[in-house]
Amino acid sequence: MNEYKPVPGAVLFRALHDKKSITMACNTRIVKGVVRGIMRAAKTTDSAVIFELAKSECDLKGGYTGLTPKAFSEQVHNIAREVKHDIWALHADHTTVKKGSPEEIQDVKKLLDAIINAGYTSFSIDASVLFNTEGKTVEEELAKNIEATAELAKYIENKRGSKDHGLEVEVGEIGKTDANGRVLTTPEEAVAFVKALNRNGVDPQVLAIANGSAHGNIFDESGKPIAQVSIDIPLTKKVAKSLYDNNLGVRIAQHGITGTPLEFINAYFPKGDITKGNVGTFWMNIVWDALKIYQPELYKDIWDWTLSTYKEESAKKGLKTDEQIFGIYSKNAIKVFFDRIYAVDKETEHAIESAAYSEALKFFRAFSSEGSATIVREHIKSSVGSNS
Repeated sequence: MNEYKPVPGAVLFRALHDKKSITMACNTRIVKGVVRGIMRAAKTTDSAVIFELAKSECDLKGGYTGLTPKAFSEQVHNIAREVKHDIWALHADHTTVKKGSPEEIQDVKKLLDAIINAGYTSFSIDASVLFNTEGKTVEEELAKNIEATAELAKYIENKRGSKDHGLEVEVGEIGKTDANGRVLTTPEEAVAFVKALNRNGVDPQVLAIANGSAHGNIFDESGKPIAQVSIDIPLTKKVAKSLYDNNLGVRIAQHGITGTPLEFINAYFPKGDITKGNVGTFWMNIVWDALKIYQPELYKDIWDWTLSTYKEESAKKGLKTDEQIFGIYSKNAIKVFFDRIYAVDKETEHAIESAAYSEALKFFRAFSSEGSATIVREHIKSSVGSNS
């Protein structure tokens, strides 16, 4: 139908806008074996799926994954053609703005140029850190975020010459804490943010919020890994209801799902209110687990490099165990060991692919996304028919 190219993100989000399902968005820091396993599971379950990397992971210099937007795009495109799965999107996750200066905005635009030229069909603009704590109103608190987000969203639209791309925006810095604990997005902030963007001619389909989640592997005070069950479901439902009641046409992107038990997702996630679910570090962990068995020498080198490189930094942060240090910092080893990771033998690659396939099947079931690809296909056909 589309030679297995990525579908426009806006088309995917609109087709599934009112469905009780979540589209899985996979931050696949390591493509080797992982993307093919997930893509195969998407085809098996007839699920729409999103592949994404954030600015920190994938930029003009390769981020910490060693992948540029062009390299990541080419690899995922090739795998989609091999697997013959047609309903997927390519998303630029967390295109961050941290200062809001003209110089930074220009640098982000250069990255967006590369992302657009690489054929991405969906974009996330994250200027959530630009929060004015001295603002007297919600609008004043969010003004810089609104300004940066609107400017970059319009830039994408003008460069692409179309509004069919997916657009995710963010209000409330995910994982932020203060003296009182997690800083959470309020329904008032979410509504004010989206309304302000709409007034500026920007119409996002998806909103990322701070609702108690955190990115990456999670550890307790003693340095032992723990499940990610801190997502505030009642708050998430309140934010979603406020967006719905104001007829804003926006659903929620849930970040920080690594470590969240599948039974928790299945039982408590408000599917439909949450329309996009990000799973990232989980896929990297699968690769490390495979390397332990199939490439123990490579795994030991990655382990030793991580612990030695971040020994002082982890001590300053009070990290308690080697497992905690590795779980937090090993992502930075991907670029360092890029050639060796991508040169693993077929047996190792098959083990990674098989694990990714098996786990992706479980996620698609927990997200109730089985059959969602057909819904998107039918939406595309009906749209073509109505325009002919």
